[in-house]
Amino acid sequence: MKRSKELARMLKVLSVDTRVRILQLLKGRSLCVNALAARLDVTQGAVSQHLRIMRDADLVIDDKRGYFVHYRLNEETLAAWRGQFDELLDPDRGKAQTGKECENVL
Repeated sequence: MKRSKELARMLKVLSVDTRVRILQLLKGRSLCVNALAARLDVTQGAVSQHLRIMRDADLVIDDKRGYFVHYRLNEETLAAWRGQFDELLDPDRGKAQTGKECENVL
């Protein structure tokens, strides 16, 4: 039950197009809110709200650089999420052993 709630929370974070686009933009580099807003063609406030959700999920890390805060992907969280998604989507995991579970219900 706990694992399914965690997976649902992860999917909820990634269920918004703008957050997926932020994730794509942050691959291999860090960017500030202004740069993200310009590339996404959305307001800085909107980017900040999405980054807050992503930061709360530990998906991004913020680094203060002078007057600006740069954001980068948290590689450890990405690896953990990737493992959980692989487990969820692997067709061989959780297969019924006998295939007779439905017969036993009747």
